[in-house]
Amino acid sequence: MKFSDKPSIYFIMGSRNSGDRNPFEVLKAALEGGITHFQLREKGEGALSGTELLAFALRCQLLCNHYKVPFIINDSVELACQIGADGVHIGQEDLSASQARKLIGKEKILGVSVHSSEEARKAVKDGADYVGMGPVFGTTSKADAKKPAGVEGILTVKKEFPELPVVGIGGITPGNASLVWAAGVSGIAVISAITESKDIAGQVAALQASSKEGIRK
Repeated sequence: MKFSDKPSIYFIMGSRNSGDRNPFEVLKAALEGGITHFQLREKGEGALSGTELLAFALRCQLLCNHYKVPFIINDSVELACQIGADGVHIGQEDLSASQARKLIGKEKILGVSVHSSEEARKAVKDGADYVGMGPVFGTTSKADAKKPAGVEGILTVKKEFPELPVVGIGGITPGNASLVWAAGVSGIAVISAITESKDIAGQVAALQASSKEGIRK
């Protein structure tokens, strides 16, 4: 399974991102709304671990499988291998991409967070199927987020690697997403744009519509 090159709405969530709402209901609404990828990112204060994380991951995986949406796990290659997730996404501080590829095998999706052409070059060499670039805009979803980089980094990487799927992340909303699509991304990744929305299906539809607007720019 490889990262699809259609306009991808890539939803990221952990057990603590949905506020007072049931995270499984939020995920189900996002899946019904038409997200194309889901990444389980369990981080921060109160994050689940051990058997609790395993149980949470399995429920998320079951939902994703039902809607035929790839289920990707952030960081934990061990958990991804244990439950047969569709892929993993790793950062620059995690296990190296080449090590992750060896552990998950050739058929699984491997995503890598990058912040420069140099990091993108290494990710490609190590077998990444796509790279995540950001934060494009300011974000409150990630406590350790770097300064907003705009779309310049995306443009630079796409110029060097035109065939590499790039996913923009960080502060993306239906209102600014067209700028990211116009930079040539294959997808946009969001957390709060969906978890904080009262109309999740409508929000996913608006994010999808923004891809057409971006192509016109």
